[in-house]
Amino acid sequence: MSDRREQLLELLARADRWYTAAEIGDQLGVTPRSVRSYVTTIKAEAAPFEPVQSGPAGYRLDRAEHARWRAASGTEESGGPAARTTRLLRRLIDSPDGLDAFATAASLHVSESTLESDLTRVRARLDGTGLILRRTGGTLALDGTESARRRLLGTLFREESARGMLELAAIQREFPTAGLPEFKTDLIAELTARGAAVNEYGLSNVLLHIAIAVDRVRRHHSLQADGDGSSVPDAADLGIADVVDALVVRHFDVRLNSEDVAYLGYLVETRVATPAQTGPDARQDDLLGPDDLAELRRIAVQAGREFLIDLDDDEFLTRLALHVRNLVARAQDLSFSRNPLTRSIKAGYPLTYELAVYIANELQTSRGIRINEDEIAYIAMHVGALVEQRRRVDDDLVSCSIVSPAYYELHLTVLARIEEALGADLDVQSVVTRTDVDWGALPGDLVISTVEPPLPDERVLVIAPFLTDADIDRVRAAVSRIRRHRRRARLAAELERYFQPELFLRDVVVADEEAMIRLLGERMRDLGIIDDAYITGAIERERLSSTAFTDTLAVPHALAMTARRTSIAIVLSDAPIDWNGARVNVVAFIAFSESDRSSFQDVFDQFVEVFSEHESVHRLLRNARDYPSFIEELVHALA
Repeated sequence: MSDRREQLLELLARADRWYTAAEIGDQLGVTPRSVRSYVTTIKAEAAPFEPVQSGPAGYRLDRAEHARWRAASGTEESGGPAARTTRLLRRLIDSPDGLDAFATAASLHVSESTLESDLTRVRARLDGTGLILRRTGGTLALDGTESARRRLLGTLFREESARGMLELAAIQREFPTAGLPEFKTDLIAELTARGAAVNEYGLSNVLLHIAIAVDRVRRHHSLQADGDGSSVPDAADLGIADVVDALVVRHFDVRLNSEDVAYLGYLVETRVATPAQTGPDARQDDLLGPDDLAELRRIAVQAGREFLIDLDDDEFLTRLALHVRNLVARAQDLSFSRNPLTRSIKAGYPLTYELAVYIANELQTSRGIRINEDEIAYIAMHVGALVEQRRRVDDDLVSCSIVSPAYYELHLTVLARIEEALGADLDVQSVVTRTDVDWGALPGDLVISTVEPPLPDERVLVIAPFLTDADIDRVRAAVSRIRRHRRRARLAAELERYFQPELFLRDVVVADEEAMIRLLGERMRDLGIIDDAYITGAIERERLSSTAFTDTLAVPHALAMTARRTSIAIVLSDAPIDWNGARVNVVAFIAFSESDRSSFQDVFDQFVEVFSEHESVHRLLRNARDYPSFIEELVHALA
C-alpha cells in the first residue's frame, strides 16, 4: 500500500468522526480528487472487507472491518515502498547471516534498481537505532546488538498498528506467543500481591517486549552479557525478574538466560509496576531517596505558582516521586514508555498537559535527562488527577428553578431524582409547586418544569412528571450547553483585548515552525509586547513538545509569563502548515503577561477547545479574509 493511503487510514484512525475529502486532502497535502482515488483503491484492495465507510459527511474508519482486514492480510507480500522497507527490515533482523540481494529483489517482485531505492530507505530508517546496514558483495546484513534488533522490531510493530492501545491478539499474530492473555492475568496478580500499582497503559507495550523476547529466544537469539543492552540499571527490588522468568516458563515453555530475565524484569518494574505507597510512611520508604520528595516539592510549588494551582499535596508528590524514579531509569537508557493517550490528553486537557511540560522541563534540567511527549503525558495523568480534585466547582454550577405542581408527593420525587443525578452540577434556587407560575420571575440559568409554559421560553426545559433516563440526559445536556456558553462568553470578553490588526496574518509561507515563531515573535517585539528572550523561550518550549494541540491548531508560547501585556498573533492558512509532523491551518502565538496569570487557565483551555472544532476552523478559513472579518467570525464561533 502506498504511503499516502497508509496516512489516510492513520488519519481516520485518530478520531471517531467523519472527514470530508477536503479535510483529508489538507492533511495529506493532496487534492480531494486524489483522496477519493485513494479510498477507491483501498476498498478494492480490502475486498471483501470495507475498512472505510463513505457517506454524505465524507469518510470514516470502520475499526472492526479495518482490524479484520489487517488480520487477514498480515502475511501479504505486496505494497508500496514503506511496506517493502518494513519487510526488508524484518527479514534482515531474522537473518543473522545476511540476505542475498538478488534473491531478495526477486522474492519482493521488484527490480534491482527498486531494491537499491528501498535500501536507501532502510538506511535512513536505521538512523539512531544502533544498527547499521552492511553490504558485502551481493550480501546484505545488519550489524548491531540483539537488544537493538528487538527495539527495532517493537518500533516496527507499533508503527504498523493502529494508534491507541496495543491489542494482545495483534501481538500474538506477529510474534506467536499462545497464552499471552493468561500470562498478563497472572503477571497482574503477582504484581498486585507484591503491593505494586499496575500501569495498564504501559503493560501492553511491555507484553510486546516479552513476546519479542520469547520469539527471538526460540530462534536462538538471546541477549548476551557483552554489552548487548543487558547491563540493567537498578530498579525497585520487588522480585519481579524471578516472577517474569517463572511465568515465561509456565505459559510459553521457554527458558530465558540470566540477561533476558534481568532485562525483562527491569522493563516490568520501570514501566508497569509502581510500588503502591501512599501517605506519610512512604517518605521513609527505601524506594525514595531523601532528596526525591524535596526536589519534586520544589518543582511542584514553583509550577503551582506559575499556573495558580496548588500542587503541594503529600500523597500526590509521593505517587509522582515513585513515577519519576522509574521515569529517570527509562530516560537514562532512552527506552521511553509509550502512552496511547498522548494525543487525546494534549487536545482535551491542554492546560494540564502544559503544566506537565513545565514539570518535565524542570526534571530534565535537574536530572540531566530528556523526556519525550509520551512521558510528559504520563506526568499529565498524575497532575490531572489532582487538578480535577482542586477545580473550583462553585463557578461551574448552573443555577435553576424547578416547577412541579404538587400532587401528593410527586413533586418531591422529581426533586429527589434531579438532585440524585445532577446535584453536583445544579444550584437549585427555587422550587415552585403551584400552577400559577410567574415564569419571568423565576431565578436561575435554567427552568426545569413538568408543565408547559404559556409562551415558548428558551430557558424552560419540559420534562415528564415521572422523570425518565431520557429526561435526565436532556437536563444534563442543557447544563453542559449553559456551561459552554458561559465559558465562551468569558473567553470572548478576554480575547477581545488580546488581538490587534497588526498581528493578524493570512497564508504565510515559512520554512518550519521555528521560522514561524520568529516571524510572529518579531512582530510582537517590534510592537513592544515581548523581548528577544521571550522568542527564545517560545522556541525552547517548542523543542520540549510540539504545541500542535489539535489537528488544526498550533499554539506556540514560552513557559515564562514575561510579556509586557498579553497578546495573540494569529495566522490563518488555507494550505496546511507543517508543524513538527502535524499539518495545521491555524497558528496562534500567545504571549502572556504576569498580570494576566489568573486568566491564563481559562483562556488557554478554551482557546484550544474552540479551535479544535473543525467546522469553526473551516468557517474561519473560508470567511476571515482580513482582520475585521476574522473578529466577526471569531465572535460567531464563540456564540
